[in-house]
Amino acid sequence: MAEQSYAVDAGHPPSALLKMINPILGFLLRTPLAGPSRKQLMVLSFTGRKTGRQFTIPVSAHVIDNDLYALTGAVWKQNFRGGAPAKVVFDGKETPMRGELISDRATVSDLYLRCATSYGLRRAQVLIGLKFRDQRIPTLDEFAEAVDRMHLGAVRFTPAQ
Repeated sequence: MAEQSYAVDAGHPPSALLKMINPILGFLLRTPLAGPSRKQLMVLSFTGRKTGRQFTIPVSAHVIDNDLYALTGAVWKQNFRGGAPAKVVFDGKETPMRGELISDRATVSDLYLRCATSYGLRRAQVLIGLKFRDQRIPTLDEFAEAVDRMHLGAVRFTPAQ
């Protein structure tokens, strides 16, 4: 039986590699040593909704219409359902912020498409952590299918009040 090939699929590094690299990235992004990565990555620090455990993770940072977003299929995004506080290190500055999970299929699909289009084909795949089968920017419908299949979401971060 042939394996199903999707227009959009996961393209992030293996989780074992991420577990080794994430603490180093988290440290570097707080220093000038991070260079241009300071505008492509951010460090999120937040408390788990159910466990109360503290999380600190580096993720890709996406600025869309002057708002800061994390686009992800990772389960940690659920901690921001209904809104939650976070400390965000972005561009070398730590800022108290409020993260709000966006799970609406149309909105999330549009955010992924807008990011991919603004970054261009190669850079989009790296920064968004997805692979594009046809070596072109996927359509809105193809992103919508991926949002459903991969449980993709977006977390919008705004300054804490």
